[in-house]
Amino acid sequence: MILFVNDLTVIDFSYLCEKRGAVGESWIVDLTLHGSLNEESMILDFGLVKKQIKKIIDEKLDHKLALPINSNISVKSSNTQTNINFSFADEKEINISAPHEAFCSINATNITEQTVIDYLTAQIMPLLPKNIEKIELTLRAEDTNGFYYHYSHGLKKHDGNCQRIVHGHRSTIGIFENDMKSVRLQKEWALRWEDIYLGSAEDIIVASLLKFVSPVENAWHFAYEAPQGYFELSISKSQCEILPVDTTVECIAQYIADELKSNAKSNTYKVIAYEGVGKGAIAYA
Repeated sequence: MILFVNDLTVIDFSYLCEKRGAVGESWIVDLTLHGSLNEESMILDFGLVKKQIKKIIDEKLDHKLALPINSNISVKSSNTQTNINFSFADEKEINISAPHEAFCSINATNITEQTVIDYLTAQIMPLLPKNIEKIELTLRAEDTNGFYYHYSHGLKKHDGNCQRIVHGHRSTIGIFENDMKSVRLQKEWALRWEDIYLGSAEDIIVASLLKFVSPVENAWHFAYEAPQGYFELSISKSQCEILPVDTTVECIAQYIADELKSNAKSNTYKVIAYEGVGKGAIAYA
């Protein structure tokens, strides 16, 4: 007997890639359970599927940075911190320090849909009832004909997991210029923010103030204290854009609108910025 749940959840996270650096991603999760019927004549109650399995996925990967531990990476842990040094294309580096729960270590050279599926399956199966013989997970990006970008960020003022300094999203963008959709501007911003780290200007520090990581050459350095602990990041300037505001989706939408307006003051703009799948903010300028 087979039970399926489509659109079980969305995983918003970032991962380290030897070609692209820090990549923000949003994957929709579909689930299939194979097994025999229990005493309730069910494989598993839908309520439990959505509650238990979604909780495992959220705790293990959502709003974390996935680390391919078989790649060119150094991982060192202390009592409170995990410190990461990762080298990628063109001899660039990313150095990160954060509380342990900000990371997810995956036994792979590359983070892909399949390596994440293998990891999550191994985490979920031991916690399921014995009548469930097998699970199948599908991870998929949102099906869209529009333009999108991958971004990572951290929100130090957030009480939840968004405070983690390198987590991210795959986000579509809609831009209207003088009430007309502008495919040109959507494409421009998608290319501008392809695999970007969006940093807040108020979180920038000088290299000498880094406590746990070594400064990367020609980099921006960030640090902040948040409810979950202390976070640091040193990342190449070519991988970043600095915003004069927090990097919430509301501020991102307004930032894009204001940037567009500053270059064409006689025009009006509407920006629809997404934070992953099915949620976002609208700003005008």
